[in-house]
Amino acid sequence: MPKYRIAWLPGDGVGVEVCAATRLVLDACGLDAEYPHGDIGWEFWQKEGDALPARTLELLERTDCAFFGAITSKPAAEAAGELAPELRGKGLIYRSPIVRMRQMLDLYTCLRPCRALKGNPLNYRDDIDVVVFRENTEGMYIGVEFNQTPACFREEPAMARIPKDAAISIRSVTRSASRRIVEAAFEYAVKKGRRKVTAVHKANVLRATCGVFLEEAQAVAARYPGIEFDTANVDAMCMWLIKNPQNYDVIVTTNLFGDILSDLCAQLVGGMGFACSGNIGVKYAVFEPTHGSAPKYAGKNKVNPLASILAAAMMAEWLGETTAARKIVRAVEDVVEQGAVRTYDMGGTAGTMDIAEAVAGRIGATLKA
Repeated sequence: MPKYRIAWLPGDGVGVEVCAATRLVLDACGLDAEYPHGDIGWEFWQKEGDALPARTLELLERTDCAFFGAITSKPAAEAAGELAPELRGKGLIYRSPIVRMRQMLDLYTCLRPCRALKGNPLNYRDDIDVVVFRENTEGMYIGVEFNQTPACFREEPAMARIPKDAAISIRSVTRSASRRIVEAAFEYAVKKGRRKVTAVHKANVLRATCGVFLEEAQAVAARYPGIEFDTANVDAMCMWLIKNPQNYDVIVTTNLFGDILSDLCAQLVGGMGFACSGNIGVKYAVFEPTHGSAPKYAGKNKVNPLASILAAAMMAEWLGETTAARKIVRAVEDVVEQGAVRTYDMGGTAGTMDIAEAVAGRIGATLKA
């Protein structure tokens, strides 16, 4: 019996292709696992009214972790219009499956390493090595929204200046969630020998919600005197990451700000083709490339699978398979540095599986050495 059971959730679009490429690499490094398939994606929204069916949630309960590819997501009105005719008018509301998994499984840490690989022609600078810790379960992404201001809200005097027809989104930030994501960032810094943690906020304007996050960040930082700590407003942080990215090490922030900053950091080291991610809780984790489903490229064997392959390395490390993780990362580094096999985003003509085969081949060559 295999040592691990990993729920395999390719999704749709290019998710199917990058997951196939990733499996080739995982098999090459000898990870002792089985990969039961899970239904997830746009076709299940259209046919069943649920992009994350109950049977897939049950699969997650019977596995050690999950690997997720990509799925198509659309605004609520457009999504409702693509439901099967018999499902329309039943009040079904589309919600992102990955956001639901994060919240339902309490995968509170979104870990986004962004490191410039030697030889990557897309690097903004070659000395960038930033890790973003994004709180994953609350903030603007809790999914509590109203198309117009609820009558009960208007009873509050402070709400009087909000028009009755205003759409409302709730931003919920708790002390407990703020504390544990900052603790995760500092523990990572200690474990990995990182020098500095930067807490990103907008407490000068979002005084209540960001105020809570900032206060908890400062309290946690006081317990780690050996790690340098500073804070920055999110708008200034965007500017400083462009100007002096080498000055930053570990960044920790709230959900929406983390979503934005992690993509900015990814672009500094090559773009979404290199953007790997781990959604990590106490007992379970879901790993993924963070690019979308890119329907226009689906089935063309064109997209860069390195984000997915690097996410697999993160998964192997989380499982405790550090040797396999190192093999994957080193093979990716070698392929990128040698530059003989590159997808279109890196200026080459290689396909998705060409990259996977090159990485797997490098692992095989290392094993024989």
